[in-house]
This record gives sequence, structure tokens and C-alpha cells, in this order.
Amino acid sequence: MAESANSAKLERGLGLAEATSLNMIDMVGIGPFVVVPLVIQDMGGPQALAAWVAGAALSLLDGCVWAELGAAMPEAGGSYVFLREAYGAKKWGRLMSFLFIWQTMFQAPLVMASAAIGFGEYLMYLVPLGPVAERAVRGALIVFLLFLLYRKNTPIGKISMLIWAGVVATMVWLIFGGVTHFKGAQVFTYAEGAWNFSWAFFAGLGAATVRTIYTYLGYYNVCHLGAEIRDPQRNIPKSIFISIIGIAVLYLLMQTSILGVVPWQEAQTSKFIVSTFVERIYGTGAAKFATVMILWIAFGSLFALTLGYSRVPYAAAVDGTFFSAFARVHPTKHFPHVSLLALGATALVFSLLFRLREVISAILAMRILVQFIGGAVGLMVLRRRWPPKRFPFKMWFYPLPVVLVVAAWAAVFVATGSIEVLGARIDLRLAAMVLTLTGAGVFLARARVAKEWPFEK
Repeated sequence: MAESANSAKLERGLGLAEATSLNMIDMVGIGPFVVVPLVIQDMGGPQALAAWVAGAALSLLDGCVWAELGAAMPEAGGSYVFLREAYGAKKWGRLMSFLFIWQTMFQAPLVMASAAIGFGEYLMYLVPLGPVAERAVRGALIVFLLFLLYRKNTPIGKISMLIWAGVVATMVWLIFGGVTHFKGAQVFTYAEGAWNFSWAFFAGLGAATVRTIYTYLGYYNVCHLGAEIRDPQRNIPKSIFISIIGIAVLYLLMQTSILGVVPWQEAQTSKFIVSTFVERIYGTGAAKFATVMILWIAFGSLFALTLGYSRVPYAAAVDGTFFSAFARVHPTKHFPHVSLLALGATALVFSLLFRLREVISAILAMRILVQFIGGAVGLMVLRRRWPPKRFPFKMWFYPLPVVLVVAAWAAVFVATGSIEVLGARIDLRLAAMVLTLTGAGVFLARARVAKEWPFEK
């Protein structure tokens, strides 16, 4: 397939090392530092490690799908391009790519809100805050980020590398501290019935996997940069699998280290578990330093993902498949200010309304139907329509991994459950389906006005 006009202008200057590091930067933000207590709560003991393994397994299965699609279509756009081509660029693919941008307008602010909530929770280790003040911090952080990003030539590359350096240094320090102060009895002694494979066990595993898969999300980021990767047919699949395996090892070591120092009964109730962990090993001073590092990681990841997400609706609007207002560029600063402000305003509202557990569940619920299940089914459609030579990378044992990943994503979707917002109980599965149907309705209304498919004459 010929590259798009936009893609052809981009230089393929990123090799395997750069692609893998960018992938890992996108995967690791505030996530692994805030979900540890939630995972332990869901599993009810140190068997919580199983949820981290389950998250890695699902990521690897889904990585097979992304590796095939990314190698076959190494363009800028990722899911937007994959869905458009898989379902037909002139018909159903227009709807699916529109729905991807539509759900991005909701799930992207939820991801931004999760970083702001994590920032607020860890700040409470340094500065005692009440519920109102802590929410004010979340909102102020997002407003401050919008202020920083409301300009041209943002040095995102240098900031991303600083984030990654901080992440690696912090995780290696945590793992070293855990290894040198490890108490195996706390990790490998389980309560009676902990491994009783009943319905309750799998329900807990499903809920916990919702949290862990949130920390793995981003292993497909290299596909969005497909037009800038050298030898993409080889490097895109390699970077995906290296990223997932490397991050999974770090997460498992960090979780085991924490459980080997802080009893799980205490860890599951902590809002700043890493600070507590470091304090137990090195004292209060070191714990404050670790907290500052985590705040930096949360701030930096929020900075990077806000900038990146703001370009998604803009690119679709420029392509003519989303509302034209999002294609507007600031007249003097030359950046997509409408897209940035729209996502930032929505993130501000979400950060004030939701708790961390609720945001994480909502992020997965909003993504699964269109981006993950839609992408996997789309690959099967392309496999039937395109000749084998169009797929430089082919997963082993096809179609088994695709069937398994669709089933696994469906199970995770069911496990997202419901959340409470302003005293009302909202079923996230129903909300995601309503959001998708609403997006389809908006697409049809827009197509009718523009006399485009399916209303073209």
C-alpha cells in the first residue's frame, strides 16, 4: 500500500533502539506506582502477582496483532489507519476510524486524569491534604500543563528522555532495595484458599488484570510512529515484543520487592505505597526523595501524553474525517490549540469527578470495543482480503492468538464493571456501548450533511 501524503513527508530516522525506548516511555508513567494497592485489594493477598503475569500475557497476545498490522502498514496514525484500511477506506472504514477518534476524545482525557489523580495521591505523603484540596491540586496540575503546552516548539523529546531516565532509576532503586531487604515469607505464604480456582478467584483476577493491563498500555505506540521507523517490517514487531517483555520483568520484580518488605495487608490500603516502601527500608528522608521522583514522573508523563493526544483529533480533522474545528492551528504559535483545549477541559472535569480505580476501569472500557477488538477482527478481515506477501511479519499459530486475544479483551471488558459518579452508579460496559452508538449517530449525521457515504449520490 502506498504511503499517505502526510507519511511520505516524514523521515525514517528511528532505529530499533529509539523505537523501543519510545515505546517503553509510553508504557511506564505513573501507572505502576499507583495500581499496586488496587491489584492487591482485588486479589486479596500476595497472589496478586498472578494479575501482573496475566496483564503481560494479554499484552503479548495483543502485541501479535499490532506487530502484523504495524509491519504491514508502517504509516503515521496507528489504529486510525489500521481500522480505515481493514474495514474499507471508502465505506465502513470511515465509520471505524471516526469511532476511534470519537472514543479518543473521552479515553484520552481519562488517561490524563489518571496521571493527575496519581500526582495528587502521592503529594499527600509530603503535604497532608483534605479531599477538596487534593482535587484542587489535580485540577491545578492540568491547568498548569495546558499553560506550558500553549506554545510552539515544545521540547518533548528531551523531556521524554528525562522522564525515562527518572523511571528507570526509580524502579532499579526500588528493586535493589527490595532484594536487599527481602522477606520471602511475606510473598510466598498464602492464606488458605488463596489459590482456590473458584468463580470468586477469577472475578478477582479479572478486576486486578484491568489494573495491570492499564500499566502495560502503550506497547503499540511504535505503530503510531510507523512512518518514522527505519526498516519498519522488522523493527516494529521487535520493538513491541522487547518492550512488553522488558517492562513485564521490571513490573514483576518491583511488585515482588514491595511485597517482600511491606506486608500485603498494609500495602493494599496505601495511597503512596512506594513512599511507604522506601521509608521502611531507608527512612523518611529517602522516602521524600522517592516521592519527589514519582511526582516528576507523573508530571512528565502527563506533559508528554497531553501533547501527543492533542495531535490525534487534529490529524483526523486535517484528513477530513473529523470535525473541522479541530484542524484549527493557532495563528501565531502554530499548534492545534482547539484540540489541546478540548482534551484539557475534559480531563479537568474527569480529574475532579473520579477516583483512580474508576478512571482506570473507564479507560479500558472506552478502548476495548473499537481499538482492541475492532483491530483484532480487522486483522482477520485483512488476512482474508490481502495476499500473504502484504504481511512482512506473521504471528505463530494464526488464528489462535487472535481468537484468544478477542476472548481475553471481551473478558476484561466484562470485568470493568461499574463506577459511582456523584452518587449515581454507572455501568461502564453499557456506557461504552452507548458512547459507541452515539459516535455512530454523530458520524451518520455528519455524513448526511456532507452527502458522504452512506448518503452519497
